[in-house]
Order: sequence, then structure tokens, then C-alpha cells
Amino acid sequence: MRVALNAWFWDRAATGSRQYTLRLAEHLAKIAPDLELDLVRPGSSHTLNGQREGNLDKVAFEQIRFPRACRSLGADVAHAPYWAPPLRPTIPTVVTVHDLIPLLLREYRGGPLARLYTAMVSVSVQKAALTLTDSEASRRDILIHLGLAAERVRVIPLAAGEEYTPTPSPSDAAVYARYALPERYILYLGGFDARKNLAVVMRAYRWVGPTIGEECPLVIAGRLPEQDTSFAPDPRRLALEEKLDERFVHFIGFVEEGDKPALYRRAAAFIFPSRYEGFGLPPLEAMACGAPVVGSDAASIPEVVGRAGVLLHPDDAEGMAGALIQLAIDEDFRSKLSRRALTQAAHFSWERTAQETLRAYRDVMQAA
Repeated sequence: MRVALNAWFWDRAATGSRQYTLRLAEHLAKIAPDLELDLVRPGSSHTLNGQREGNLDKVAFEQIRFPRACRSLGADVAHAPYWAPPLRPTIPTVVTVHDLIPLLLREYRGGPLARLYTAMVSVSVQKAALTLTDSEASRRDILIHLGLAAERVRVIPLAAGEEYTPTPSPSDAAVYARYALPERYILYLGGFDARKNLAVVMRAYRWVGPTIGEECPLVIAGRLPEQDTSFAPDPRRLALEEKLDERFVHFIGFVEEGDKPALYRRAAAFIFPSRYEGFGLPPLEAMACGAPVVGSDAASIPEVVGRAGVLLHPDDAEGMAGALIQLAIDEDFRSKLSRRALTQAAHFSWERTAQETLRAYRDVMQAA
């Protein structure tokens, strides 16, 4: 079987679509060495275009060059690993729709061109032979808002990488020194856009700080917004608004992918009050390293975290504060949730993701 994979995001570091495409390709190669997997990348010979595409050519790549390449390669199945399948597929096509954020959340709809793009891909997904998604929550959204038949939407969860483990690495000490990390802390690692709900993190620490803030401060990891806007509020301003003592919150900036496991390993807890996630990879990575999760009970997060954390309404800052304090001072409680975290994380693996995706390819090819 020959599969053509849309690899638009292959060289775009720090994007979730790139991580998904890369991990999937790696594990498909491991479990199915006889699978012919062609990465169709911008500017490659397979796109029938010698120039490297820029952002303005993205639609042309997705709608013209990629389907042409699928046909010229003689592929049996095409896979668009993000929400952008061809309107006119040349071969049976699988699409992965991770979430419907641009459709469901007003602040993410963008300007007229962005809304036009969302409308186009909402139509194009109707042309796919099979739609994959990361969670039951996203599947429900897809069935309701895109109107696909239930049998044409299949859940295949994502996973944390093998490097996310509770076992310390010899490089951990250097990581802790590089970011000047304390011995214990509560960790937030993720984006700073509106749905991530950082205001609740800061509000929770208004109660947490006076109790445990000095010995277990809040560590905020990630590249801070260049501008403080309603779409991406600057967490430093949010901390000031809550009058957080600067001793209680540390902003460590951008964290390299390879450093993330060490950060999770030392955390007393991981806080993640997001209002909407198609899957929620950071909590899973944290759990795979043994860090209990305190977060929201919204969207897909309960599917990922299960009983391995404390999940509350996204606005329940006081409840989250209580859970964080208990995890920091009650070692028995933390150990119990840490064990649950490792058990829950073990339910997810990239090998399973690749196996179920391979099964989807075969089902689509056989049905063609």
C-alpha cells in the first residue's frame, strides 16, 4: 500500500501539526516497514513545483499541488494530517481534524480570509473518505457542526513521546540550572492565547502563594506574547493584577522540546485550566512524567486525564488552589495521583496511534 502524506508542516517547528505528522510518520515506519509512505512537502519534486511555497501558497499546495502529487505518485490513499483536505481529491483521502477551534470559538475566527478558509475546509472535509480525530469530545463537535455521518468519523488518540518518563535523565541537572528552577514548583507549560485561561492560574495563585509560594512557586514556561491583547493576554500583567508577590511566580520563557520532560519530572503538580482542547497533549506529557494534573473538566481534558488529576470547572480558581496546596503539602495524596498519572498515561502510545491509523488507511483503500 502506498500513502501520500501532506507534509506542509514538516519543517515548521513548534507547531502541533508538525509534531503529529513527524511522530506518525516515524511510528508508521516502525510498525509497517512494507508501507510506502511518501511525504509530499512544499517545494519537493512531488509537488510539481520547483519553488518553495510561502504562506500565501498554502491553499494552492493543499488544493492543487498535493492532490496532483498523490495522482502522480500512484498512491492508494492520501492523508491530510490537519483540517485541509482537497475539495477535489484525486484518490481516496483521510483527513485528521484535531479540533474545530476556528469554527466554535469566536476569538479564533480571524478576519474575512481566515473565515473563508474555515468555510472552505468545512466543505472539503465532506469529500474525505474518512475523518480521524483525537478525542470523543472532538468527534461530537464534528458530528454536530460539520454534519458528517457517524461511521465516517473515527477517534484515534494522540500520545506523549517515549522521552516523557518519570526516570531522571543525566541531563536533568543542566536543564534545571539553565532555567534557574527551584527544587519544587507548580508548573504551567503551554500557550498564552485566550482559551488557555491563564487568568485563572494567576487567580488560583492568589490563594496558593501566601501558603506555599516561597517553597513551591508557580513556574510559567513558554514564549511570552509579543503584545498584550485580549486574544493573547500577557501573564505578567495578569500576575500584577492579582498582586502576586514576585517571589511566588517565575517566568522562564521559551523551553526547548528536549527540556520539557525534565521540567515535568520536578513539578509537584501541573496546572492546565484550558477552556477547550481537541486533545490536550501537555497534561498527558506531564502525567507520563509522574506529575499530577490540576485542571479544567472541559472538552477532551477528562478523556486524557481520567482519574489521574483534579478536574474542576474552568473558572473554579479557588478549588484549583486547594488542590495545588494539597498536592504540595500532602505527599501521600500526591503519590497516589502520581501513580494514577503513570497508569493513565500508559493507555496512550504512538505505536497504538500508528496502528489504528494504518487500519484506517487499509479500510479506506478496501472500500474504494
